[in-house]
Amino acid sequence: MPAPAQAQASDTGAGDGAQESQTAIGDPVASAKLAADTERTGQRQEASDIVVTGTRIARPNNRSAAPIVTTTAAEIAAQGATTIEEVLNRLPQVQVNSEQNFSDSEGRQRIKLRSLGYERTLTLIDGLRMGLANTVDVGIIPNALVERIDVLTGGASSVYGSDAVSGVVNFVLKKNFEGIRLDANYSFYNHDNGSNAVTEAAGRAGFAAKRGLTNDGGRSDVSLAAGTNLFNDRVNLTGFINYRQSNPIELVDRSYSVCEAVQPTNTSPLGCSRASFTPAGTIIPQSGPRAGQILVNNPNGNGTFIPINSGPQGSSANPYDNWAVQRAFNRVNLGGFLTAKITDDIELYGNGLFYRDKSYNTQLNRTFNFGAYGSDPFRVNCDNAFLSSSQAQDLCGANAGVAGQYAPIDVRYRFDGLPLVRQRFTNEGYRIVAGLRGRGFDDVWSYDVAGMISRARLDTIDVPFARFDNINRSLDVVRVNGTPTCRAVVNGTDPSCVPFNAFAPFNQDTALNQYLYGGATGGISTRIPRLLQFVGTVSGDLGRYGITSPLADQGIAIALGAEYREEMERTIVNEVFQQNNGGENQRFTQSILEANAEVQAPLIEHRRFAELLQVNAGYRVSQYNRLDGKFDTWKVEGLWSPVADITLRASYNKSQAAPGVSTAQGAANIFWNQGFYADPCAPRVDPSNPNGARLAPSATLQQCRNTGLADNLYGSASLICPDDRCTVREGGFNLTPESAFTKTFGVVLRPRFIPGLTVSIDRWLIDLKDQLDFLQPQNIIGECLATGNEYFCRGIVRNPGTGTLSSSPATSPSTGWVARGSANGYKSQSHGWDFQGQYNVGLGGVGRLDMSFNGTLMTRVGSQSSPTIEPRNCVGYFGNLCGESMPRWKHQLRTTWTAPDSTTSLSVNWRHRGAMPLDIYAPEDTGIPAQDASARRDQYPGVGSYNWIDVALSFDINKQMTFRLAANNIFDRDPPLIPDSRSRIGLLRGNTVMGYDLLGRQLVAGVSLRL
Repeated sequence: MPAPAQAQASDTGAGDGAQESQTAIGDPVASAKLAADTERTGQRQEASDIVVTGTRIARPNNRSAAPIVTTTAAEIAAQGATTIEEVLNRLPQVQVNSEQNFSDSEGRQRIKLRSLGYERTLTLIDGLRMGLANTVDVGIIPNALVERIDVLTGGASSVYGSDAVSGVVNFVLKKNFEGIRLDANYSFYNHDNGSNAVTEAAGRAGFAAKRGLTNDGGRSDVSLAAGTNLFNDRVNLTGFINYRQSNPIELVDRSYSVCEAVQPTNTSPLGCSRASFTPAGTIIPQSGPRAGQILVNNPNGNGTFIPINSGPQGSSANPYDNWAVQRAFNRVNLGGFLTAKITDDIELYGNGLFYRDKSYNTQLNRTFNFGAYGSDPFRVNCDNAFLSSSQAQDLCGANAGVAGQYAPIDVRYRFDGLPLVRQRFTNEGYRIVAGLRGRGFDDVWSYDVAGMISRARLDTIDVPFARFDNINRSLDVVRVNGTPTCRAVVNGTDPSCVPFNAFAPFNQDTALNQYLYGGATGGISTRIPRLLQFVGTVSGDLGRYGITSPLADQGIAIALGAEYREEMERTIVNEVFQQNNGGENQRFTQSILEANAEVQAPLIEHRRFAELLQVNAGYRVSQYNRLDGKFDTWKVEGLWSPVADITLRASYNKSQAAPGVSTAQGAANIFWNQGFYADPCAPRVDPSNPNGARLAPSATLQQCRNTGLADNLYGSASLICPDDRCTVREGGFNLTPESAFTKTFGVVLRPRFIPGLTVSIDRWLIDLKDQLDFLQPQNIIGECLATGNEYFCRGIVRNPGTGTLSSSPATSPSTGWVARGSANGYKSQSHGWDFQGQYNVGLGGVGRLDMSFNGTLMTRVGSQSSPTIEPRNCVGYFGNLCGESMPRWKHQLRTTWTAPDSTTSLSVNWRHRGAMPLDIYAPEDTGIPAQDASARRDQYPGVGSYNWIDVALSFDINKQMTFRLAANNIFDRDPPLIPDSRSRIGLLRGNTVMGYDLLGRQLVAGVSLRL
């Protein structure tokens, strides 16, 4: 890919001539970091090519009053990351995610700043929107194409419009390249699987755990770029192609995730979740002498039933042994850039990006329980040719062996040994930009007019369902001349029927498996988001007209702009998906018209009492066709440098976010599915004795009353959902816009007595009202149990009479579910401090040293769901009431040594993440509701502080070739063990939470060739 494009300016902060020249992008620390890269590479670019984040004013010495954190191309190369998501996850300002990897996602990579949600983080490419909010896939950008990544804290709606509430992430790309360049990385994980509490629990459950050193999870990233200048360098054409690939790592490939660890009580030993689908075959009679018991075929094949999980191999199973902790994917990205100087004052520019990503989750080959199809159970004939007399008696009682009599049963058979099935995801899209920019009127005014279209297609292809009628026909088996034969074959109803011996262990009949599925395909759900954006900006330096403060050298600068956006999202579900999951085809749009203005006014410069005093302001008015009236956003900023060494800065802005078209329509588009949670008012499985009596509910009687449960049903076995996976209603909440007010204030220090040192300390406070929340069933249940607040309890609707939370999703039930989806809350807050530092120092004949520090101290991650609820502060805590939240302190410190001839560099990065206890242990002054003592887990009270060390080595073989080696998490530290992590935070994540290196030591090798 092209070498870093950098810009030089003599002054980035209050600056003085004694300071070394810096690369000016608005923030002094970020500029100093880029200057260090410039010094190492010796490459420059004209100041006119500067892309400044946070303003539309085109001025070479822009100064940001809000902190900007920059990740440079050199840092990305040192990390050896395969995806942009991995790069961003290291930033303390980002709430860690891993959607390209873990098995509960669609494979899209999104960004969440400050623990405030994806929808509140605006993602840009060179200052224009990447795509429709919450549907973007930042994987559209190859790592090698990135010049830098700017993260602007806090609201920026007055500059960029809606969604810029928690901040802006701006990807500045490499362009105007000449020549050919090849970049390639290969990485894998080198991990030592040791013994731990999970392996001990797995041993008690009969599950094998891997031990010893393993190398797996290979990932490749190859980029080829070529560019040329034409017509006396007035035209540049640059193109690239990128390929990325990842090999899967399953949960069972790590000893700490070999099974889903659960701890039902504070004193019970760690256990493993057990599957109700077993390779011996699970049979649940719905009538007869053993009705309701969960039985399996005796693995010894003697024709008897034994209780599930009763000991013999095959009578129990791991429900998640083939789920991915790193999923397989392959991705192709390609694109091109054009710049053409039509005249000295007019430049045409354009670019296009395209991507196609394919990934999949493996799942077991099995039948589904009858509840997946409706309320009618499967039926087996009481004279079934495969039933032993003992089994017939258990299922049919007095009708055992009687022709014409049938017994209702549930069959949950796991076909181990047959090929796994796959849930597949295909994400593809494109983004095209074209525009004109230039200067005029004696270089006083600059303009930029651009149009952008971004479109994606997101396909989710579910695993196929075995056909209900085929299962029933295959269970109706009689003997014909001594041979078990489907009755459907005998009477001609279905000549292709293959008999299903569900009453013998370890059935691996391929023909039967193919018949049960009957050529069924998985349902396909497709989302097609599209965004059109047209932006026009005029920027001018009014100092050329004499509009300048009498105490300043620079004139007042302004920018005026107009913007039109059109959002569209289309949903397409095929017939199979509708049969299995419901849903319907939809198309919905939203249009936005906006106008904005900005001003930068240096009031005092280079005076005895003020090296700089500057005021900035911005205003935007927005009109959405889905909303009544208009709303406005604004910002006011100030910078004051009493001396050149010190700059004080502050900003106050209002941002507003209307519900995006997908969010608004998603709230109205109601459908149902199953999963995510078990009823906390129902009896629980005892992991230490899964076949024994269930334990008491996890919630108290009083808490269950909050959910609308009658006292006489508390703890009733009738509340147990199939597989402990209750029904979920998606959507259904009415939405309104949200507003956020962000205050930042800080200080930038560049002491002349320590040349090369730049430090900034900034306080930021983001306060939302009517915030748009995405509520998981666990959020709704946990909050309703703890507080009884109607805001949450309205999302729990029990079936009348029975009180159950289980209904067939295919029936669009009116009761028997817990809601999930976006809803307006009352208030939310995210407060903290950012600490940045850059120190660049020459070491004479032994080279140079560059040190870069980025740390965040969170002081509040808070919410208040209603005026009657006490505000809570979840910073540093996680669990049922706080979700994942954020650690109180997180930082990274990278130190890079560069040889005198700049051919070799060695970089060491120290990453730290502070401790995070479970929210049950939060003190009263946090406002986190007190929980019942039964929720304590004193053996696993949370997560301690974590440190990782990464090392990277880069050296030039010659002028055309650079070779890189890196080791991330060099000491191979395991992630923290968090039992019941899925029930606490809602996603299957291998007994841990995001934010930690989940897979162990990563080794990377890379090469760059320049021709």
